[in-house]
Amino acid sequence: MEIQYVIINFLILAGIIILFCRKTIIGLFSTRRQKILRELDEAEAQEKAELPELPASEPLEASLPESQKVAEERLAAEKKLARMKAFGKRECDEIHRIMIDKVKKEFFKVLEKNVEEVFSKEPYLSKMREKEGAIVEKILGMIKLTPGDMAYLKRHDVLYVTMISAHPLDEALVKRVDEATTALLETVGGKTSLWVLQEPSFIGGLRLRIGDTVYDGTVSEELYQFESGIKKEPISSEEAAKEVLAEFSQKACSVVPKIHVYQLGRVLQVSDGICWMDGLADIMYGEVVEFECGERGMVLDIQPDRIGCVIFGEYENIESGSKVRRVGRIAAVPVGESLLGRVVDAVGNPVDGMGHLSYSETRPIEHPAPGIPDRAPVGRPLHTGIKAIDALVPIGRGQRELIIGDRQTGKSAIALDAIINQKGKDTICIYVAIGQKETFVAEIKERLEQQGAMDYTIIVAANASGSAATQYIAPFSGTAMAEYFMYSGKDVLIIYDDLSKHAVAYRELSLLLHRPSGREAYPGDIFYLHSRLLERSAQLSEKFGGGSITALPIIETLAGDISAYIPTNVISITDGQIFLESELFHEGQRPAINVGLSVSRVGGAAQTKLMKQMASSLRTKLAQYRELADFTQLGTDVDEDTKKTLNAGAHLMEALKQGRYQPLEDWMQALLLFAVSEGYADDLSLEETAAFEQGLIAYFGKACVSIVERLKTGAKADQALLEEIRAAMASFSKRA
Repeated sequence: MEIQYVIINFLILAGIIILFCRKTIIGLFSTRRQKILRELDEAEAQEKAELPELPASEPLEASLPESQKVAEERLAAEKKLARMKAFGKRECDEIHRIMIDKVKKEFFKVLEKNVEEVFSKEPYLSKMREKEGAIVEKILGMIKLTPGDMAYLKRHDVLYVTMISAHPLDEALVKRVDEATTALLETVGGKTSLWVLQEPSFIGGLRLRIGDTVYDGTVSEELYQFESGIKKEPISSEEAAKEVLAEFSQKACSVVPKIHVYQLGRVLQVSDGICWMDGLADIMYGEVVEFECGERGMVLDIQPDRIGCVIFGEYENIESGSKVRRVGRIAAVPVGESLLGRVVDAVGNPVDGMGHLSYSETRPIEHPAPGIPDRAPVGRPLHTGIKAIDALVPIGRGQRELIIGDRQTGKSAIALDAIINQKGKDTICIYVAIGQKETFVAEIKERLEQQGAMDYTIIVAANASGSAATQYIAPFSGTAMAEYFMYSGKDVLIIYDDLSKHAVAYRELSLLLHRPSGREAYPGDIFYLHSRLLERSAQLSEKFGGGSITALPIIETLAGDISAYIPTNVISITDGQIFLESELFHEGQRPAINVGLSVSRVGGAAQTKLMKQMASSLRTKLAQYRELADFTQLGTDVDEDTKKTLNAGAHLMEALKQGRYQPLEDWMQALLLFAVSEGYADDLSLEETAAFEQGLIAYFGKACVSIVERLKTGAKADQALLEEIRAAMASFSKRA
C-alpha cells in the first residue's frame, strides 16, 4: 500500500507542475502573441489607409473603367489583408502548440528527477527492494521464446540474456533467473549467456531481456507509460489538468504492479529520413517503431540482417547506436465524426490550430480491399454539378474516375466543385493534399468554409515542406478515414491531389532504401502501390451496409503525354478518365475537358434517366462539330447545312462552359442541354449564351414550377412533358 501512496504523491506533484507550467506559458508567450496581433492591427490600418477610394464627385456611369480598376485594387488589397490575418493566427497557434510540447517535456524531466530522489531514500528504497523477488517470479512466469529467438538460435546456438536493475541484485535471484532461462532453452537445444548489469536510471525494479524481447518491471517504465497516456490528453486549462489528475489518481488507488513486454532493437544508421536497424526479428511490414528521442517511424523494408524504416518526424534527433522499441501495432490514424471540418496531417494530428482532436477509434492505414462478393454494381450517380462531366463522363458512387491533365488546367478546381456540390446530399468528402504548398491548402480550406462545405469535409495535408514519408502515407491515411464511414453505411467522396507527387515520394523512399529501380527510376511495385490504394474504393452490397467510396485521383502530365509510366498505370486501374487539355484551357473552355479522350466505363448506369435522355446525342454532336471545325480551318468553303452544324456545335461548347464554384443541380443541367441541343440558342451570339442560361433557369423556377418538380424526380420525360418544355422555352424566347 505504501507504494500506491507514493504513486499518488507523484501524481499530485505532476498536477501541480502542470498547473504551474501552464501559467509559465501564458507569462512567457503572451508578450509574443500580443506583439503578433499588434503588428497585424498596424498592417490592417496601413492597408486600409492605402486602399483607393471610389470617386464621389461624378456619377459611377461616367467613370466606369476607372471605378472598376479601383474596385479590383481594393479587392486585391482585402485578399492580401485576409491572408496576413490567417498567417498571423496560424503563427500564434503554432507557437502555442510548440511551447505546450516543450513544457510537457520539461514537466516529465522534473517528475523523473523527483521520483529518483524519493526512491533513493528510506523507507521507499527498502520497500522497492522487497518487491524484486515478486517481480522476478512474475517475469519468469511470462518468458517464452519468440520465432525470432528460434531463428537466431539456429544461426548462433546461443541466446543472450540480460538482467538489469537499479540496485545490486541478490545472488539468489540471479541464480533463479539463470536456471529458469537455461531450462527454457534446453527444450530447443540452445544455450544462454547471462549478463547482469546495473542501471540507476531505472529508479527501481528490474528488467529482463531475452534476445530482443524485454520484460520490464521498472519504475522508469511506469513513468514512460504515464507519459504516453498523458500526451493524449488535451491539457489546455486548469480544469483539464485537474480532470487528468483526478483520473490518474483514481487509477493509482487500485494500481497493481505490471510487467510490460516489448521488443528492443538498435539503430545502425540514419540519413535522409531513412533509419536502418538491427534486432526486432519478429517485426512486421508497416509496423510502427519508437526511438529513444520520442520520434516514430514505420517499417518499409525487412532484410535478413537489417530493417529499414521511414521516419515521420525530425530524423536529426535520432543517433546511431540508440535503442528503438517496437510499439506493437500497424500504423493507424484516428477516424470518426470528430474529424469532420478539420485539417490533419498524414498521421492524424490536427494542424489547423483548432485545438485538440478527440477520437475514440483508429484504423490501420493499410487494409485489404473489399472482396468481389462484398461489392455491388455501381449504379447510383454522384453528381459533380459540372455539366460537361455529369452529361458526358458521369461518375457513379463507388467508381474510380481519374482526372488527368497538364499543370494549371483546372484539375483541382473540378475536385473542389465536386466537393461543394455534395452539400446537403449526405456525402462525406475527404481531400488529400499530397506535396502541395501550405498556402494552397489554406486557400482550399478557406474556400470550402465560404461555401459551407467544411462541415462534411476532412482535409489530409502532406505538404511539400514535409518529408517523403508523410507524403507516401497520406493517401492511405485518407482512405482509412473514408473506410470508417463506408463500413458505417455512408457514401464518401475522396480526392487524391495528386498521385503523381505520391509516386515521386515513393520513388524517393525506395531509392533511399536501396531498392532496384525500373522504368523512369520508379520501383517495380509502383503499380501495386496505386492499385491496392484505389481498389479500396467500392460500392458495398446491402449485406455490408451499402456504403461507398468514390475516388477521384488526380494525375499531372507533361505536355499532354498520357502514355508516360504513371499515367498509363493509373488509367489501367481506374474506371475511366477526365482528360483536361491545355489547348482548350487557353482557348477559354472551362472546364477544358477533351470529350474524345475522356470516358466513363460506368456510363449511363451512373446517370439519372432524365440526364441520359437529354445527353444521349450530345457526344456525337460534339465529335461531329470538332471534326468539321478542324476541316474548315483549312479555309475550305462550306455549305449552309455545314454552317448550321458548326453554329450549333459552337453553342453546345459554349453551353458546357461553367465558372468555378457554381455547381448546378441535375435538372438544371438537363434543361440547359436540352434547350441548346434543340436550337433555342442558335440565334444568339456566343457571348449571350451565359445570360440565356441564367434567364432560362430563373424563368422555369418561377413560371414553370410543375415542370421543375417533375424534372427533379430524374425520371425520363415523356412526350407530353417534352411538349410542355418546348412550349415554355418558346414562351421564354419570345419574352427574351
